[in-house]
Amino acid sequence: MTPAFDHTALKADLRRDEGVRLKPYADTVGKLTIGVGRNLSDVGLSPAEVDVLLANDIGRVLADLDRALPWWRTLSDTRQRALANMAFNMGVTTLLTFRTTLAHFQAGRFDQAAESALASRWASQVGARAVRIATLIKAG
Repeated sequence: MTPAFDHTALKADLRRDEGVRLKPYADTVGKLTIGVGRNLSDVGLSPAEVDVLLANDIGRVLADLDRALPWWRTLSDTRQRALANMAFNMGVTTLLTFRTTLAHFQAGRFDQAAESALASRWASQVGARAVRIATLIKAG
């Protein structure tokens, strides 16, 4: 009978030998790598891994919005989605610099909020995404 493979020992060995890197780096042969030796250049991510990352990132953005803009949860689901999409794209810290847009949001002036967002440099950078988000803001 073959003994059971010791996954725990292998994980410990690999963590020790590969190291644990939370940010991408170039390995010794120049391959973009992350985590415990994950070769992003050749292996990339599986669809399931992308889903896990996305779920974690969405959770982080929503928690950041809850801390920074507690009133945002009073908006309709559609407008919450619009703000969350913006925050996901630019980060909550940058979103907070959109003072006029956020003031319009908070006051319920959604057409003005959408127009203010569209008048930003961000809108020119993201193009059609900004138009879709502005449509969500107006439609509510």
